Amino acid sequence: MKLKVYIVNAFTEEKFGGNPAAIVPLKTWLSEKTMQQVAAQNNLSETAYFVPQGEDYEIRWFTPTVEVDLCGHATLAAAHVLYDHLGYNREQIIFHSRSGPLGVSREGNQYTLDFPSKEPVETGKDEMIDKALGLRPRHLYKSAFDYMAVFENQAEVEALKPDFNILKNHASRGLIVTAKGDQTDFVSRCFYPQSGIDEDPVTGSAHVVMVPYWAKQSGKNTFTAIQLSARKGYLNCKLSGDRVLISGHAVTYLEGEFYL
Repeated sequence: MKLKVYIVNAFTEEKFGGNPAAIVPLKTWLSEKTMQQVAAQNNLSETAYFVPQGEDYEIRWFTPTVEVDLCGHATLAAAHVLYDHLGYNREQIIFHSRSGPLGVSREGNQYTLDFPSKEPVETGKDEMIDKALGLRPRHLYKSAFDYMAVFENQAEVEALKPDFNILKNHASRGLIVTAKGDQTDFVSRCFYPQSGIDEDPVTGSAHVVMVPYWAKQSGKNTFTAIQLSARKGYLNCKLSGDRVLISGHAVTYLEGEFYL
């Protein structure tokens, strides 16, 4: 069996920026074992698969080691494939997922994700996180998926050199670190060694946690954000009731075929 695959860099306008996702359009689902094996072979932070569901689509996301419940950059990348490569022409795509229905629209060459807001709850200090980061955050929060550490400034976030051997044993999906930005409203980095990804280049799903936090801190509901990985990602975000709108660009890197 021969299948199409696209590699799309999300949240960037640069060919080698943003977060690369492998996108595999399907007519019917492959076995879970096969989808996990393909994701491990691709060895990107996520491989996304989608199948038609009436006028909508179902979507699933796999890291090299596990299936995840929510992924922003690969959803944006999947929408890019549908719009730019597969002739989709409706105003909005609805993806049905483990996290409910997710909308993606396009205006010009920018895509907007409509995701559920996941406001974090402040928690006490965590010695394992402190040790893994080598620095105690100003505040520590917990969300539905991840912990979020808030630091004093962008320089502290940039300087972090986590011990991933410690962090991968932490009882969470991963760790978001964030601070006010120097040239943007806020910045972040995201670490997911528990899911086989030491540092994720750009993490759309982390922004459903950060946006309600920064909205409460600032009194604003629209934000510019940069994820400070080596590849960097650029996002525009808006808190809209119980939803977070996350906008960014996408660039196709590869279109090909693979064999099963």
